[in-house]
Amino acid sequence: MEKVKIAVAGIGGVGGYFGGKLAARYAGSGEVAVYFIARGENEKAIRENGLYVESTKGNFSARPEKVTSHPAEAGKMDLILCCTKGYDLEEMMVQLKPCIHPGTVILPVLNGVDSREKIKKVLPENEIWEGCAYIVSRLAAPGFIKETGNITIIDFGAREGTREKLTLFRNIFNRAGFEARLAENVLDTIWEKYTFIATVATLTSYLDTSVGNLLDKEENKNLLLSLFRELLAVAKAHGVKLPENIVQKNLDIMASLPYETTASMHTDYLNGKPTEVESITGYVVRLGRKLGVPTPVYEKIYAALLQKSANAAS
Repeated sequence: MEKVKIAVAGIGGVGGYFGGKLAARYAGSGEVAVYFIARGENEKAIRENGLYVESTKGNFSARPEKVTSHPAEAGKMDLILCCTKGYDLEEMMVQLKPCIHPGTVILPVLNGVDSREKIKKVLPENEIWEGCAYIVSRLAAPGFIKETGNITIIDFGAREGTREKLTLFRNIFNRAGFEARLAENVLDTIWEKYTFIATVATLTSYLDTSVGNLLDKEENKNLLLSLFRELLAVAKAHGVKLPENIVQKNLDIMASLPYETTASMHTDYLNGKPTEVESITGYVVRLGRKLGVPTPVYEKIYAALLQKSANAAS
């Protein structure tokens, strides 16, 4: 039996943690081969010393079958776990074509809800699943991932997918030591995560503050609840079914996180890096306009965040 080949594209906070768990579990197994697609100093550090992950669930190190910035060196894959930033997604899919054959499945676990559509533009014939990750994790230094949120889950599924493959990879993920759950209605599932990230990332970036501070200050919490109301109105008009208690569920998750926790988009603003503002905040505004649902609070914050990006670039 040939090894199942998995490439993890984007070895940052998300890809580094989940890819690290996969590489650590299946190293030398003869069952699964895990490859990392990484760049720059991160690629160099992992090639020389492996990947080290500091985690609330126990620290570990991992060495993939191969780490490379040239996908052709990895060969054809059975699954590509795509953990890049949203603004890099389409370019990354083009770069990954040497790894892709007709049977390759692509599973994006990015912030936002439009990854499948972006990938389909580049790879219209492949099986594209959808997923989301619940994790608070950062690339702290080249080859070093730091997970701090005590939650490490991937939810995934497919509108049109091969059931046997879905089950196979769920089992591979679970045996690697993190929770992977198959979603029967994956669109609703990724939207449930999106209600969290589209409010928390938007507001921590706008107010330049932590998750804990969003809940502590009354004016911040009121602004947060306004974002929830607008987003839920857009989701309803879009035909998405969300739990009735979705706002409280999100507030409970926020309250369970360390006070100083922030969103990766906010961290990118702080570090002067490109951000996912278009797929996180801008998407709500654009979809609201398309559906005729007013989103005045999102509109105001989106404009401010675009200006913040422009100022950082100048």
